[in-house]
Amino acid sequence: MIKISIIIPVYNTEKYLKKCLDSIINQTLKSLEIICIDDCSTDNCLHILKEYQLKDNRIKIIEQKENKGQGVARNLGLNIAEGEYIGFIDSDDWVDLNFFEKLYFAAKKYNSDVALAANVRIGNGRTKKRLDFKNEEIYTNIEDKFNASKLLKNPCPTNKIYRREFLIKNNIIWPAGCYCEDKLFVTKAVYYANSLVCVPDIYYYYYRNPNSTVNTRTKKHSIKLKHDKNLAKCAVISFLKEKKLKFADKKYWADKKEFKFFGVTLFKIKRSVYSEILFLFGVIPLFKVRGQI
Repeated sequence: MIKISIIIPVYNTEKYLKKCLDSIINQTLKSLEIICIDDCSTDNCLHILKEYQLKDNRIKIIEQKENKGQGVARNLGLNIAEGEYIGFIDSDDWVDLNFFEKLYFAAKKYNSDVALAANVRIGNGRTKKRLDFKNEEIYTNIEDKFNASKLLKNPCPTNKIYRREFLIKNNIIWPAGCYCEDKLFVTKAVYYANSLVCVPDIYYYYYRNPNSTVNTRTKKHSIKLKHDKNLAKCAVISFLKEKKLKFADKKYWADKKEFKFFGVTLFKIKRSVYSEILFLFGVIPLFKVRGQI
C-alpha cells in the first residue's frame, strides 16, 4: 500500500526543481507516490522531470497542454492519487528528509485526518520560522485546531498531510483558475478533520521565489492577485458563517463594496463573519453594524 501520494505542480522552476525532487526521492519513508504535474512549462522543467523519472519509478508525470494554475494541477493529482495520505509541495520548495515519515507515523498514531509540521520561509536574505512546534500535540476542538495551525495568518497547505479518503468524503478540492486558492482548501481541511496532530522537529522550507505567481508584479497580475485574494477571504468568511463558528470578527475581514469618484475611493464596505464596517476614503471607520449595511 502506498502510504503517501506527494503532488507537485510544476511551472517554470527549473532553477529550483532538482533540489525539490532530491528532497522527495531521498525521503526516509519509501512507500511514496510522486505525482508531478507540468503546467505547460516553457523552460527545462519537463526535461528534468523525465530525467528523474528514469532514476525513480515512483515518479508519475502529467503533462498539461496549457497553463491552468496550481488549483487545476493539484486537482489532477488528487484524481489519480492512490496513497493513504496526500502531501503537497511546490516545485521551488523542499522538505527535511524525514518530513513525510514523521508526519505519517504521527497521523497513524492518533488516527488523525491531518498532520502538521512547522514551515520556514526563506528569501531576501532572511530565514523566518512561520510555525515551530516544541512537542507533539493532538487537537480535536475546532478553535484549538485553528489556533494550533495559525490558520488566520498561515493558511499553508504544504506543511501538512491529509488522509485521502477524508478529502474525498468532504469534497475538499482546490478552487480553479485563481490565486490564493489555498485559503479555503486549508480552512475546510482543518475544520472537517477529526483531529490535527502537530509534529515537532521537521520543517517545510518555503522559498520566496522572486518569479513566483505571488511575487510577479505586472499591473495586470497585481490587479488579479488583489481581486483573487479578496475573493478567497470572502469564501472563507462565507464558510465560517455557514458553519456558525464563533470567531472574533476582528480576525476575518474582506472588501464587500467600494464607491469611487473619478478614481478616488469615497466609501468602502468591509464584511466579516457577523459584521460590516463602512470606511470613509477606504481607511477611516465610520460605523460598524451586526449584519448587512
